[in-house]
Amino acid sequence: MSERRATITDVAREAGVSASTASVVFSGNAPASAETRRRVLAAAEALGYTGPDPRAASLRRGRSGIVGVVFGGSLRSAFHDPVTIAMMDGIAEGVSPLRAGLLLLPDETSSAAPAAGTDSGAIEVPSAVTAAPIDAAVLVGFGQTRQPSLDVLRARRVPVVIIEGDAGPEIPRIELDNSAAQQRAASYLRDLGHERVTLLTLPIRPSRARGWFGPRDAVEVDVTAARLAGAQAVYPDAPTYAAVTSSIDEGLIAGREILAGPDHPTAVIAQTDLLAAGVIRAAEECGLRVPEDLSVTGFDGVEVDGLDAYELTTLVQPAVEKGRAAGAAVVSMLAGEDAASVTFTCSFRIGTTAGPVPRG
Repeated sequence: MSERRATITDVAREAGVSASTASVVFSGNAPASAETRRRVLAAAEALGYTGPDPRAASLRRGRSGIVGVVFGGSLRSAFHDPVTIAMMDGIAEGVSPLRAGLLLLPDETSSAAPAAGTDSGAIEVPSAVTAAPIDAAVLVGFGQTRQPSLDVLRARRVPVVIIEGDAGPEIPRIELDNSAAQQRAASYLRDLGHERVTLLTLPIRPSRARGWFGPRDAVEVDVTAARLAGAQAVYPDAPTYAAVTSSIDEGLIAGREILAGPDHPTAVIAQTDLLAAGVIRAAEECGLRVPEDLSVTGFDGVEVDGLDAYELTTLVQPAVEKGRAAGAAVVSMLAGEDAASVTFTCSFRIGTTAGPVPRG
């Protein structure tokens, strides 16, 4: 038989205080004297008590104390993206009044092999959110055609907030002025005289295919579509290349393709700073000077390793504030209150990577 777990009542008895006083020491919800705190913590250490059983607290509240953050892309990409990292900091701040933890989940279903000896086909494994013990969910990086997790969460009646996506009028949205912001960067290049411009986008669909695409190709990712619309408002016929993800390496691959041949563009509008940094590296490989031979603009306003010689011309977005607003919306919804949608505005930062169109 396993040894019984020590309780807060055991700690209080050992320390010679009431159970409510011992509980205050661990919860921090009210002040306790230094001496009382010392006695309670010493008793807890002696009994091997590390804090209240979270399962008991969950049963009392009827909640798990966990907020799910569901990513439309891969979790691996999320951990390498400085914008997502900053946004996660904001979400953690926003939900802090709940004293809740964050659970990161992928939005995907997968196929499992059939059992040995059967003739059945592959078995679809439900989305990770199907059984996740969460009180609410924040959806990140969703397109209108990619909603398996959203359908599951609706069926479970889990409150949902979406960051940069549209899941219907009943779900609060935390958005950026992506289209208007990208149009400002494109207009700046046009004013500098650039006519041969190439657009480098984020993935255009969940399958994340890399390469050139045209007006007949559907753009299924909301952020990509919005930023693309802003650039195309100024350059409607600009050649367009889709990246697989937002990274310097991916920008380098795309940049090599975009700059191949003698008729390369005089400017590249990249949908993220990481992609822009990769294009600049590709330009350096080709012996092109930035911005004398090639102008490059980004989007996000993050610190990028390897760009010490440049200050990127880019749109600066409030990533932390976006996450904080999503967290605050979750707090409101769990309190039974309405949560309004919020749209943030990017600022345009003129750096050293965009200049007048090259002569000749």
